[in-house]
Amino acid sequence: MPDPDPDDRAESIEGEGRIGGTATIGGTDRRALARSAGAPPTGAVARVGLSGWQYDGWRGDFYPQRLAKRRWLEYVGDRFPTVELNGSFYSLQRPERYQAWRHAVPDGFVFAVKGGRYLTHMLHLRNVHKALANFMASGVLELEDRLGPVLWQLPAAFAPTPDVLDAFLDQLPTTFDAARALADDHDAKVRASDSVPGSDGDGDGRSGDGTPGERVIRHALEVRTPAAVTPDHLAVLRQHRVALVDSDAGTAWPRFDEPTTDFAYLRLHGSPEVYHSGYDEHATGQWAHRVEEHLLAGRDTFVYFDNDAERHAPWDALALDAALAARGAVSREAPHRPGGTLGS
Repeated sequence: MPDPDPDDRAESIEGEGRIGGTATIGGTDRRALARSAGAPPTGAVARVGLSGWQYDGWRGDFYPQRLAKRRWLEYVGDRFPTVELNGSFYSLQRPERYQAWRHAVPDGFVFAVKGGRYLTHMLHLRNVHKALANFMASGVLELEDRLGPVLWQLPAAFAPTPDVLDAFLDQLPTTFDAARALADDHDAKVRASDSVPGSDGDGDGRSGDGTPGERVIRHALEVRTPAAVTPDHLAVLRQHRVALVDSDAGTAWPRFDEPTTDFAYLRLHGSPEVYHSGYDEHATGQWAHRVEEHLLAGRDTFVYFDNDAERHAPWDALALDAALAARGAVSREAPHRPGGTLGS
């Protein structure tokens, strides 16, 4: 599909401040906002980002008016260290798409990838072997060192039994080598020409694409009913070292702040009105404090803003990033793009 911007050469890539918003950051060096401050003594890392980036309503607000849509991810990558990749939730993607996403962001950036809803919403975590193999074979591993946690979001009222949850989590690959071995068992829904490189190493502990085969793949689970957060469920999550998502959605569904492994995964959907409400300075400070607690406990922390309906998400994410930096609680390095930053 042709890009809506007729003249890429003339487009302005300089950022614009928010118009009429409460979290105005226009006029501030966004790269400075993204820089690291002090590091917590544990060495844990905080990453604050967005739940997706393809929102047309952000044009002329977060995105410069004339910035070509195909460059939006690049723009996000220069301002945040992470983003959730949502397309993988709705359908199997193609390896070339993952490759394009990987090349659009700088070194140090990571994607959280949403697991396919076919497994969570249709199969309800049962009989998932082939579907999980297809998901891993669809190109996810093409992200290589930019692959962050894989997020599995359950339906709102769905509470698997602890046994079903245990069986599902037991099948999730936790290294690149395990993921490639699983991907080799894909079916015809993924063409052989589209599947990931084989799991045969080259003798130095690296797999076919050069990514260390023992590289860890983390997983997180978002549930939306208390019936899925019993002591038995929590024990299963801890056994498999899967993070229970701390999900803030006002009254739309409960929040579960129960650390279950060595990293924390937070999704801020908007409160009190899910997807619509922004986070004021007080709320931002409270979330900064919670992130700081995770870091001091040694938990790497991923935070994603999903309150995108009223364009709050990018500005709220920048505000939280700045609040963490002011506390000396941001330990990540800013993403580095060789040759400079988009908009510089």
